Amino acid sequence: MTDRFSKAVAYANSLHRDQRRKGSGCPFIAHPLAVAALVIEAGGSEDECIAALLHDAVEDQGGAPTAAEIRRRFGDRVADTVGACTEDPAWGWTWIERKSGAIRNVATADASALLVLSADKLHNARSLAAAYRERGDRVWERFHGGREGTLWYFRAMTDSIARAGGSPLHDELDRAVRELEELAIGGAGS
Repeated sequence: MTDRFSKAVAYANSLHRDQRRKGSGCPFIAHPLAVAALVIEAGGSEDECIAALLHDAVEDQGGAPTAAEIRRRFGDRVADTVGACTEDPAWGWTWIERKSGAIRNVATADASALLVLSADKLHNARSLAAAYRERGDRVWERFHGGREGTLWYFRAMTDSIARAGGSPLHDELDRAVRELEELAIGGAGS
């Protein structure tokens, strides 16, 4: 990785500095760093790793102005990948509308976006499974979709990524989502 990657780490940290992960209270930057690590380990390019660091930036930290700044600082390939991983407000305001739009959007995603999306969903599924093992069904309270909607979203996204061509992380993502489904179904009502 070059200095460009180091600059992306610093930029991601500055954008997410005041955010915390749902439920755990862990500094949010842990998530983009984990997603970038998964992309690195899967053989991702520097552009894909930078996009992984910034995949939540537009959605969570400033919308279109942040998207323009990412394009200015890191170029079209990074910005396009981040854009493909970002929920578009035009898809609707409700949780189900946004998630359905994200799932539909996967069909036109390129290999770089599929890799970053897979890494993002893999880290989220692993984190959610760990939280479920610790807290049981109470974990679903922090998600707008609840247990059923959240499980639907993970499975639908995983299947959409496969239909779109998959990624080097897809099998691992599928295993993590299956584990989450088994935990949630086995522990329903606990």
